[in-house]
Amino acid sequence: MSQGKLNGKTAFVAGGGRGIGRCVALALGREGAQVAVADILKDNAESVAKKIKALGPDAIGCQVDLTKGADVERAVQETIKQFGQIDILANCAGWDRLEPFLESNEETWDKIIAINFKSVLHADKAVLPHMIKRGSGKIVSIASDAGRVGSSWESVYSGAKGAVIAFSKTLAREVARYKINVNVVCPGLTDTPLLEAIRTQSEQTAKIVDAVTKATPFRRVAKPEEIAEAVLFFASPSADFITGQTLSVSGGLTMV
Repeated sequence: MSQGKLNGKTAFVAGGGRGIGRCVALALGREGAQVAVADILKDNAESVAKKIKALGPDAIGCQVDLTKGADVERAVQETIKQFGQIDILANCAGWDRLEPFLESNEETWDKIIAINFKSVLHADKAVLPHMIKRGSGKIVSIASDAGRVGSSWESVYSGAKGAVIAFSKTLAREVARYKINVNVVCPGLTDTPLLEAIRTQSEQTAKIVDAVTKATPFRRVAKPEEIAEAVLFFASPSADFITGQTLSVSGGLTMV
């Protein structure tokens, strides 16, 4: 196996079974990291782990409900038992349903908040004691440009992703003394199964997706591999002196 930026490192990728998370797991593996692929879909997690093994590094697939703290803790301990360490945590789980706020209901709010925000809380809470004990670590969470500037028909999602950003900045301050970096990547629209589900949700949501794409200076949505490269940067030694930052990878959709 060729020398990669992350040789000798172990990554825990929450939501690594498909979409952006899948590409993050593969990118980390290509750079030499051992990877625990944690996803609610067991077959997806194991499939990605198999692809990473084909690249050279070891990998495991963990079926885990990231909205349940005990389940996340189990998967984290399983990873530490298997690999002896966790150097990188990538929080990649995400879900949304486009609708005006006044037409939304509490059940949808709870699901959006649990998957997009509480999953980050659970994973960080489970991994941080180990990182603190070792005196190093990189945490990278996927938020969204919706969390930076708002997005029509995504009020609760925007709120949850905004929470990830604010939480990560605060956490970065708290754990810097332990040489742990905490950063956030904010994609714009990205070609994933979630975007396709949103596009086909209704005629109106398809129009919103098309309008946002046209408003993007590069006139296209992101490839999930492009988001993964930003995560890889934050996870690598290149970002050792960067913490508490939010990087927009949105083709210029937002420039603030």
